[in-house]
Amino acid sequence: MRLLLIEDEAELSSLVSGNLSRAGFAVDSAASLDEARAAVKTMRYDAILLDLRLPDGDGLELLSSLRSRGDATPVIALTARDAVADRVHGLNSGADDYLVKPFAIEELVARINALLRRPNHALNLRLRVGNLEFDTVHREALVAGQALPLPRREVGLLELLVRRAGRVVTRDALQDALYGAGDEIESNAVDANLSRLRKRLSESGADVRIRAVRGVGYLIQEHADAEA
Repeated sequence: MRLLLIEDEAELSSLVSGNLSRAGFAVDSAASLDEARAAVKTMRYDAILLDLRLPDGDGLELLSSLRSRGDATPVIALTARDAVADRVHGLNSGADDYLVKPFAIEELVARINALLRRPNHALNLRLRVGNLEFDTVHREALVAGQALPLPRREVGLLELLVRRAGRVVTRDALQDALYGAGDEIESNAVDANLSRLRKRLSESGADVRIRAVRGVGYLIQEHADAEA
């Protein structure tokens, strides 16, 4: 899951980004409306976290622009404005949720996941391929009902592959889902993570196979389908 955090307070931005990364999200950051506009022009995000008071204007300007062109990306407004009128105005302007500062990271993560589980958004509660199941609420993989512990990046890879089971996921999409814009990425990072994930799945008895499609990307299938 890739998020855009629009927040001009550097310390808060760093704190929130770090915690969201540890929760399994890839996070890009923008400190102004101009930076945010540039980001949404070049990248598709699963959700946007939008501070309303920015140095070059009101965050609602960006929100109105997104909605006016039919962009339905889920947006959570993050603000110190706690009056009922302010919350109503933000929601009426197209925000999907509204969180008043200061807030607990656990609540922010829960609200993000709740938004992404809505119909037509990025998450379903349970994703299944063969005897492999992925619980999106707890970000946990299970094989035949038994938990399969995975490192954070492998969890992100598996979720993206299972969510598109039977379809090819491009290498770029996998990389974008795993790393924020400022992260340093080694050329073989996706391949190395996938190799370790394949081994863990095989050793756990999962009846799935992750296939490489040369020059395109990867897909996950039930083992029987892969053999056909």
